[in-house]
Amino acid sequence: MYLTSSYATLHGAVRIPASKSHTIRALLIASLADGESELLNPLDSGDTASCCHVCTALGARIDRLLGAWRVRGTGGALNIPANPVDVGNSGTTLYLALATAALADQPITFTGDYQIQRRPATPLLDALNALGARAVSARSNGCAPITVCGPLRGGAVSLPCPTSQYLSSLLLNCPLARGITDITVPLLNERPYVEMTLDWLARQGVQLDNDDCRRFRIPGGQRYHAFSRDIPADFSSATFFLVAAAITNSEVELLGLDMNDTQGDKAVVSMLQSMGAHIETAPDRIYVRGGSLHGTTLDLNATPDALPAMAVAACCAEGTTHIVNVAQARIKETDRIAVMTKELRALGAHIEELPDGMIVRPSRLHGGTVHGHDDHRVVMALAVAGLRAAAPVTIEGAEAIAVTFPSFVALMQHLGAHLTLHD
Repeated sequence: MYLTSSYATLHGAVRIPASKSHTIRALLIASLADGESELLNPLDSGDTASCCHVCTALGARIDRLLGAWRVRGTGGALNIPANPVDVGNSGTTLYLALATAALADQPITFTGDYQIQRRPATPLLDALNALGARAVSARSNGCAPITVCGPLRGGAVSLPCPTSQYLSSLLLNCPLARGITDITVPLLNERPYVEMTLDWLARQGVQLDNDDCRRFRIPGGQRYHAFSRDIPADFSSATFFLVAAAITNSEVELLGLDMNDTQGDKAVVSMLQSMGAHIETAPDRIYVRGGSLHGTTLDLNATPDALPAMAVAACCAEGTTHIVNVAQARIKETDRIAVMTKELRALGAHIEELPDGMIVRPSRLHGGTVHGHDDHRVVMALAVAGLRAAAPVTIEGAEAIAVTFPSFVALMQHLGAHLTLHD
């Protein structure tokens, strides 16, 4: 499927859908809890459907009703699937569920699509092996298919985290291990996602000692409890609308966003403000008014998912923008540094690729046909670029959007964007 995006000015208000990261954490905790939990207004997308599939395979019962998902938990007594469990394209689901599988005393195998089978998990596998489980990559490359067999007993481990999801996996599951777990963290990227996980644990009453995310001591034998929670709106999804309004000199209101939430991508608001965009925040909404943007230095270590959209914003700014300290963007669904450099160059952008980011100079985007590389955030970022290009931009592989944001095109069209899906 193709998506064609053309020059446009936006106006109006849209409600941003729920956070993928919150929805997946909620599903996993509810699946391990006693009793029935309720997720209000969760994200319904490819990635969250994959997480539902995994949780169901592990024994949870999930009723996906409109506006509310009901999850009957396992109480920690997991079902052992007879066949490998397919996580689809959801890296978050894979990483977080690997330690969940270690709570069982029989082997559980996970697999996924071709992108999942290239995403490394070696540090997490090493940690699980050190904590009493057995975790093995079928191809001995640290990637799926991966088989995990518990029980998770606890112990002491050092866990470098080029992706925060390794640490979140242990934090979510070690409270249910048999003994005490001590985790030392010599490297941590994407810290806000760990803080999101810790917030979920605090809401559950989980006991642990946290030394500034450098070391954790987690007593085992704890339990999760049923809950009801409204899932917060997604700042990662909102990023595309924030950037779109900023670069098109538009006035847009984004509803449902809470600047007090733990999501790291709320920092995109201050990033765009530092570039000259006019943004006001209020309870449950953000007002954006575009203007003349200027270059700056953007440290995206805590917010790697923002890289595709912020690279587009940088193309539309006067002066040079340095995007730095985000080497982990190379191990997402794609190598997003390389992919965004390649595709924006094809549209006329002046970009120098760095090992941990890029240097972007003012660019006149001329339109053309580009490839989305089966990466939802790349497709959406290139669609936003088309709103400022001199000629239409056509992106191949637009179906990838459904992984996290199925309503992206419809919401953009509601604001007046010239976006068309076609075969």
